[in-house]
Amino acid sequence: MTGVAPEQTVLVTGGSSGLGAAVVAAVARSGGRPLVLDRQPPADGVSWTECDLADTRAAEAATRHLAEQAGGLDAVVTAAGMDVPGKLADVPGETWDRIVAVDLLATAAVVRAALPFLRTSRGRIVTVASTLGVKAVGDATAYCAAKFGVVGFTRALAAELAGQVGVTLLIPGGMRTAFFDERDPQYKPGPDAALNDPADTAAAIMFALSQPAGCAVRELVVCAEQETSYP
Repeated sequence: MTGVAPEQTVLVTGGSSGLGAAVVAAVARSGGRPLVLDRQPPADGVSWTECDLADTRAAEAATRHLAEQAGGLDAVVTAAGMDVPGKLADVPGETWDRIVAVDLLATAAVVRAALPFLRTSRGRIVTVASTLGVKAVGDATAYCAAKFGVVGFTRALAAELAGQVGVTLLIPGGMRTAFFDERDPQYKPGPDAALNDPADTAAAIMFALSQPAGCAVRELVVCAEQETSYP
């Protein structure tokens, strides 16, 4: 199994559930040290800081706090994400703004705060977009805006940090997580929906993190074979 080197420290946003929790488990299994930013506590024994990522200045401060406590960072995985589907006219403005803040602005804020530590370690960044970051659908204006933004942000970041920090853009399809649980019924996947196991997507992240110095996996699309939102 590919993985991070023993004792490497990996900060995971949204690491208490879904894809983030799968990444935390994979890092721990490979001998690395996961750190978590989330509103809920992660698995027992995992160091974490409580943080509402919609508050981007708080996200920056929490990132620096965890990195300083850990003595540095070797990688960051921005797995936190949210969505509340609905037509633009029906989604409250505060909700629309929060989706963009958590999914896009917090991604940039955490990476910004982590950069001094990652430059020191010549570490790696994996941002998490979505297949809806490359293919737009209706009733998802906030989510598509945010995830298209993550794609553009990450491609620009990779150019900016070339030779300093490894940067990978992950474009995952739908996964079997709690992400869909609180949606209105018309926006939930059906019982026969093609969804990936988050552990399989986490394995792709571990592959990106395990590359030797000087080798970067720039982009990964990981989805179920019959995923309808890609290509």
